Amino acid sequence: MTALDAPTPQRTWLTVCRLDDLARERGVAALVPDGPDGRLEQVALFRLVDDRVLAVQQHDPFSDAHVLARGIVGSRSVDGDEVPTVASPMYKQVFDLRTGACLDPAGKQPVPGLAADLRTWPVRVVGGAVQVAALAGRTP
Repeated sequence: MTALDAPTPQRTWLTVCRLDDLARERGVAALVPDGPDGRLEQVALFRLVDDRVLAVQQHDPFSDAHVLARGIVGSRSVDGDEVPTVASPMYKQVFDLRTGACLDPAGKQPVPGLAADLRTWPVRVVGGAVQVAALAGRTP
């Protein structure tokens, strides 16, 4: 079997909270299943002023701590577009909340073995419920 023949992982939409439970411009952490083995992953959810909700990994690759939901939400101009960002509460690296890209490493390197960019998850709001697309497996 080649990589092209490998089955695509199934995603399941998991309701994690109500939109009204999230304060604008603040983050919260949630656990979502990540794969068929049922391992749970910490995700940081952010509700923006326009009520979009974005999700990135909670694990900060520069401090090796699960703290990004406590980061400072803001925005930055990237290639002429204003993009939503979060600054790590530890060493102040700035990440694009849409893509997870590290926009400012703040003079540090990530912990050895970790990428500087964050993983992201698809999020949708249905009937006031915030749902994260989790990889198929058991649900909490």
